[in-house]
Amino acid sequence: MDGLYAHAVNQARQPAFYRDLGVADRIDARFELYTLHVLLLCMRLKDEGAQGAEDAQALFNTYVSALDHTLRELGVGDISVGKKMRKLGESLFGRMSRYEPLLADADAEGLAGALARNVYESQDASTAQALSGYAVACRKSLAEQPWQSIVSGPAWPEVKP
Repeated sequence: MDGLYAHAVNQARQPAFYRDLGVADRIDARFELYTLHVLLLCMRLKDEGAQGAEDAQALFNTYVSALDHTLRELGVGDISVGKKMRKLGESLFGRMSRYEPLLADADAEGLAGALARNVYESQDASTAQALSGYAVACRKSLAEQPWQSIVSGPAWPEVKP
């Protein structure tokens, strides 16, 4: 699942998110976009039944491992890594639990509110409308792509303001 994780990260690093949608180019905002893209792929994988659910779990595990590795690269000591990973894990679980039903229902308005708080640190849902629309479009687009296309490299929708 390393390759699929790399596709999620590469998409989350698209300059249009930062240039056109106003996402701050900070580690915490990048974490939010990575989480969103990994969730979108996990949801698509789970659409494939038992094997897809296993693959989704493997992708999630790859993401968590990458977070741990990043903390260590940033110089977080072994003693602190556990505490920071626990906090990141809680954030990750919270985001995924909140976003997944909204994406499943294509609830762009509800998703905009959640993304505004988490990505833009704003209570104004309108700040995340474009990102929310993009995420809902991703969910739809990924659902329409064959399984093999997803695994080998998903086609992401264009990021538009």
